[in-house]
Amino acid sequence: MNAATSSPVWDAIVVGGGAAGLSAALLLGRARRRVLVIDAGSPRNRFAAHMHGVLGNEGTPPAELLRKGRAEVAAYGIEFLDGTVQNVEAADSGLAIVLSTGRAQRARALVVASGIVDELPDVPGLAPRWGTSVLHCPYCHGWEVRDQRLGVLATSPMGLHQTQLVRQWSDRVVLFAAGLGTLDPVAEQRMRARGVEVVASPVVEILGEDDRITGVRTGDGRMVEVDAVFTTGAPRPNDGFLTGLGLSRTDSPFGLGSFLSVDQAGKTSHDRVWAIGNVVNPAANVPMAIGAGAFAGGAVNGALVEEDFDLARAAADG
Repeated sequence: MNAATSSPVWDAIVVGGGAAGLSAALLLGRARRRVLVIDAGSPRNRFAAHMHGVLGNEGTPPAELLRKGRAEVAAYGIEFLDGTVQNVEAADSGLAIVLSTGRAQRARALVVASGIVDELPDVPGLAPRWGTSVLHCPYCHGWEVRDQRLGVLATSPMGLHQTQLVRQWSDRVVLFAAGLGTLDPVAEQRMRARGVEVVASPVVEILGEDDRITGVRTGDGRMVEVDAVFTTGAPRPNDGFLTGLGLSRTDSPFGLGSFLSVDQAGKTSHDRVWAIGNVVNPAANVPMAIGAGAFAGGAVNGALVEEDFDLARAAADG
């Protein structure tokens, strides 16, 4: 390892200070582990004003949850470092987590909770309204737009499933189906049977004022009036810094790309690396991420406990 390394060695380093990462850090801190959280400060849900479906935090701003979470975690001696990770390398009895500054931190275990980037369809007017009137998760935002005129901009086969879900919150739903190619007649019949309008012409512009949407313009010159648009961006996991470890990956069955392979507790194919939250599951919402973090935190501590006893036995056998 050529990178300059700072000391001391941490029991665990958590990359990502969102809901998943903080949850893992909380469990590890309560287990009296020395933990460093490295955070780039760009959580996936930063575009939304409020969280929904989060028990005990219904309607709480995402930034407020993270502020409270950081304070709770810090109370157990967890330390924080603002920054991004460049790569991860093997080191004596652990790993070296190399920052973009070239400095490195050593750890016995690594929890990757670095999230994803949503690459949105290249449609004028779409990206500036992401998280306000351009939405992704009907469970997170469906209640707030219930009974309104809702459009679904399909970008993959998942668009059909998303449309069926959105129909639960309104009987005025339009599926913009150009991203699906030629729509299967049976699938189209299912949509129309539930009153979903199907528009085949490509979407060329999202219309409206400020955050508010008034309609969608299609390639044939039509303007379809809607109040909100649901769509799915292409999820790009922030895991490039792990490339050097050669971790096993799994292709999404829904054509969403390649993600790290993990077990139920988030363990990867490397004995010292766990991955949790959206970086491995783009469909995970805040409660799911918190649960995954708690599970992984306990699993990491369990692995470290086993190693502590192995090292003590080896020293005793001297």
